[in-house]
Amino acid sequence: MAKSDAAFLQKLHQEALKDQEAFFANISNRLGRAKPLQTAPSHNTKGAPEFWEQVDLPLEQRIQLFMSNWQKAGGHTRRLASMAEAEEFIANFIAETQAKHLIIQDQPELESLRDSLAGTEIDITVWNAEGADPAAKDELVAKAAGADIGIVAVEHAVAYTGSLVVTSDATRGRSVSLLPTTFIAIIPVDRIKTKLGEVLRPFDELAAKDRPAGIHFISGPSRSADIENDLTIGVHGPGIVYALIIE
Repeated sequence: MAKSDAAFLQKLHQEALKDQEAFFANISNRLGRAKPLQTAPSHNTKGAPEFWEQVDLPLEQRIQLFMSNWQKAGGHTRRLASMAEAEEFIANFIAETQAKHLIIQDQPELESLRDSLAGTEIDITVWNAEGADPAAKDELVAKAAGADIGIVAVEHAVAYTGSLVVTSDATRGRSVSLLPTTFIAIIPVDRIKTKLGEVLRPFDELAAKDRPAGIHFISGPSRSADIENDLTIGVHGPGIVYALIIE
């Protein structure tokens, strides 16, 4: 490298340092600090602080907070007294939307729902890929992609984040919640937790062989935005999402 080239690069480096210093000085000024911090601030705690560990809302507050946060994200909620009311709601929803294809997880909590819909005209697919060959798995994914409604009994709901927690394995396909036009979550009321940590810690304690294939967090309908921040709902997943809280 020629001496003139080295001097030019050194000049660019010094100018970049000045621009960086001015950038951080502007941030410090907006934060009301005299100058940028030269070292990272010390932290006396690792992870959640102790006071947050003690937060545990009563059930009614958990329900209200979850519903509020879920609705803020664009989702719909219903509080229902029993699974029978949920079955009636879903049957009415199918009739009103004229849905033709439904995919549902192979879960014990949903057996009565499957039975109640068996006599209707809607085409029902039950997801169970255990022991299936690749072609059969592809057919299940295609069914989910073409479904008007997907129904899952979720493992947890988190009040403070307004999120649903869904696990996947051979008998619980993630496609059921990710691909249909409408997603309906069945939430037994005792599965509503206060904080996300309550949900994640039990997974950490599982042996690797006992962990689910995937842990998925759902917070409202699918959202997509381009470089100009034009927001579109439902392009890469359900545009309509319902959380049915079963009391």
